Amino acid sequence: MSLRDHLRELRRRVLLSLVGLAIGSVVGWIAYSPVFDALQRPLVRLASERGGLIAVNFAGIATSFDMRIKISLFLGVLLSSPWWVYQLWSFVTPGLTKRERRYAIGFVAAGAPLFLLGAFLAWLVLPNAVAILTNFTPKGATNLIDAQLYLSFVMRVVLAFGLAFLLPVLMVALNFAGLVSAKAWARGWRWAVLGIFVFAAVMTPTPDAITMLLVAIPMCGLYFGALGICAWRDHRRAGTPRSTSHAHQPGDATVGEA
Repeated sequence: MSLRDHLRELRRRVLLSLVGLAIGSVVGWIAYSPVFDALQRPLVRLASERGGLIAVNFAGIATSFDMRIKISLFLGVLLSSPWWVYQLWSFVTPGLTKRERRYAIGFVAAGAPLFLLGAFLAWLVLPNAVAILTNFTPKGATNLIDAQLYLSFVMRVVLAFGLAFLLPVLMVALNFAGLVSAKAWARGWRWAVLGIFVFAAVMTPTPDAITMLLVAIPMCGLYFGALGICAWRDHRRAGTPRSTSHAHQPGDATVGEA
């Protein structure tokens, strides 16, 4: 392919991705009301339990409209993710070998469920996080949370959990590319476990340790599962040349036969 052909192909894939994003955003626009109800449900529950005023506040005239657009786009990105990931893979595929294409498909197929699993876990943790953070409001005061800031907080939590659950895919990808060996990952397992528990403690600001363990244990399991795959890959890679390096060829001659 020439450079011009590559640019045309890139433009075509980008346009197809934008079409998928637009369709997903339309679905997000239609589903805005139930999604927003689910977003503010933790605040409504806290207000009824504490008997105070805790609610999402739309400060500007156009804030509600801007909020709907942002939520629709965010849902559009999530809903159309298989489509634009496929477009990205299709653009990269012509430059890969058959084996590399299979690996790429495997990484994409594993990454999407792990990202959604992390996002779902964040959704489960979110009510407890909101309850703890709003508990610092003094008695007699109201807690009117800006709608834009609340949406940004929710999106950061969901994306942080989703990206954190992609760590095993990154580990395996770096190992398959020959950049990091399984021994290197194994040497840093203590720091990895410490980092996972610190991440779980920061992202789940709840007084109980159960919530933190519910986040940290699956992440540790994914880390050691990826470490096992990397070790298996290194073992296969190291064992392949040994099977033929000492094979005696019929035409070989030894020093004593001269």
